Amino acid sequence: MIAALLLLLSAAQPHAWAAPREPFQVVANVYSVGSAEVTSFLITSPKGHVLLDGGFAETAPQILRNLDKLGFKLEDVKVLVATHAHFDHVGGLAELKRRTGAQIVASRADAEAMARGGKGDPQFGDSIPFAPVYADRIVQDGGVVRVGPTELVAHVTPGHTQGCTTWTTMQRENEQPVHVVFNCSLSVPDEYHLLGNARYPRAVDDYERSFRTLRALPCDVLLGPHASFFQQDERRARMRDGAPNPFVDPAACGAYLDRSEQAFRAHLERERAAPPPPPPEPAAPTAGMPPPPPPAVSASRLR
Repeated sequence: MIAALLLLLSAAQPHAWAAPREPFQVVANVYSVGSAEVTSFLITSPKGHVLLDGGFAETAPQILRNLDKLGFKLEDVKVLVATHAHFDHVGGLAELKRRTGAQIVASRADAEAMARGGKGDPQFGDSIPFAPVYADRIVQDGGVVRVGPTELVAHVTPGHTQGCTTWTTMQRENEQPVHVVFNCSLSVPDEYHLLGNARYPRAVDDYERSFRTLRALPCDVLLGPHASFFQQDERRARMRDGAPNPFVDPAACGAYLDRSEQAFRAHLERERAAPPPPPPEPAAPTAGMPPPPPPAVSASRLR
């Protein structure tokens, strides 16, 4: 049974998403340490570091190698946080916690999803499982994670998941303060049921509130759980010694929100025009037989 699940998830994971990327300094004390499309970020300080997002289970070793390439020690990672509890962003947390001994901090709803190993998802049911991992601390909206002089503020921005969390920090680039926003996600995968979903009846209201929250945040540097959200590779290619940092781009923040809100409203209109069937409930197992493995959900559908 477990082997079947692993095979399904392996088939569902796009190879390109998990392709290695060389780590690099994004801005100030923020470093990119993730893979080609699924990002992870290290926020460093002299008193220890915060690692944001754990990638796939299969890419956790890449993240650890990237930290080593940058010259950072695993034992100096003190806190692990995540944007949202889908297997492409928290699948590697169990291994990262084992290797670093760091404390895991999460919003309540996503901590519950992580403890269930992704099962019982209000949109995908049991089809996106990962190794369960348990939060050491629950953070509320507006809560602060501190490691030395580094402060990350949690903004619970639900919709994509019920505990989706955007993290913000202020850094200094060339002696100037810059507001860095690690956006959670505002995407609405095709499989999502925003209307008539008994497992998530407030989905539309949550998205609407999250758009308002994010538009109100100061934002000079937009980052996120997927490299394509903020054109990571393209911006990195434009980095030059002595030139302005291409990641410092306040206009990118509003442009991303505009694109995301347009896609959200288009999805909502499609549902209103042709309401989809309700999310399927798990089938009851036949007496004496193990339940069938859940259908695979391609990670590319979660972006």
